[in-house]
Amino acid sequence: MLPMSSVMAQDAPRFGLAIHGGAGTLSPDNISEEQETAYRAALEEALRAGHAVLADEGTSRAAIIAAIQVMEASELFNAGKGAVFTSEATVELDASIMDGATRQAGAVGGVKTVKSPIQLAEAVMLHSPHVMMVGAGAEAFAQEQGLEQVPNDYFHTERRRRALERVQQREREQQTQGHLLELSEADDHKFGTVGAVALDQQGNLAAGTSTGGMTNKRWGRIGDSPIIGAGTYADNETCAVSATGHGEYFIRGVVAYDIAAMMRYTGLGLTESANAVIHGRLTEMGGTGGVIAMDREGNVAMPFNTTGMYRGQIDAEGNVEVHIFRD
Repeated sequence: MLPMSSVMAQDAPRFGLAIHGGAGTLSPDNISEEQETAYRAALEEALRAGHAVLADEGTSRAAIIAAIQVMEASELFNAGKGAVFTSEATVELDASIMDGATRQAGAVGGVKTVKSPIQLAEAVMLHSPHVMMVGAGAEAFAQEQGLEQVPNDYFHTERRRRALERVQQREREQQTQGHLLELSEADDHKFGTVGAVALDQQGNLAAGTSTGGMTNKRWGRIGDSPIIGAGTYADNETCAVSATGHGEYFIRGVVAYDIAAMMRYTGLGLTESANAVIHGRLTEMGGTGGVIAMDREGNVAMPFNTTGMYRGQIDAEGNVEVHIFRD
């Protein structure tokens, strides 16, 4: 007979959550101790919020929304309040969500007045026949659904305004020198997209991602975050994935889906598949960033090819791990 502790361990519900808050040029040299403490606290708050939903037998989808909304409400991340500015000094937000049990998905792009883009993405999935809505149409739908809307300056922060000014100054200097503008991994282009993946007590996976995009973006630019298969993907048969990084490369590489496809068609495990895509295919293309991924057994992989990525995970017992740098 197994010891009682072993029996209890076998019978205990299995669930978990992982989150990211963006990848980029992160190192102890360019983040103060005070900033590091603030980021770690915010990541843990998000993890605890999602865990509370899962522990109460809530769905994986509800858990990732709870976690992401904490980060959307924080000025620390490039999502919701504190998102980066466009070239016109406004904020435009993108988000997506996918349910691994049904493979239903919802996404929004270029919204300016919706307080919680991840909540709107779920509404698109649940209450419309569509997968993606953008701009004024998405905002009209949000109003129809009774979701909270705010003036665009709700999202503005002085930190992001200064970042825009620095990027635009560099742009002017490059143009004066006859150079084409190139995106860099300087502080102003750090990838602060937020995301979450979760497994609930019913064995269902879900993934979600929310972002303000890239500093100084223009022409209605949309990155990978609201694109199913690029920045977000979930399928109970393989895994749930949320990405952060230089979105153009994640779109061209269909990175989130590529990890799931590698698991499905090669038989490789989660870690091997995620590493192969991020450190292999994405890196070979010249793309930078990372992902968080979770499989149907609750295993977690969080590979990235930048110097750091805000990330964390929490298990069924409430044990939290939070990391920023390449440990």
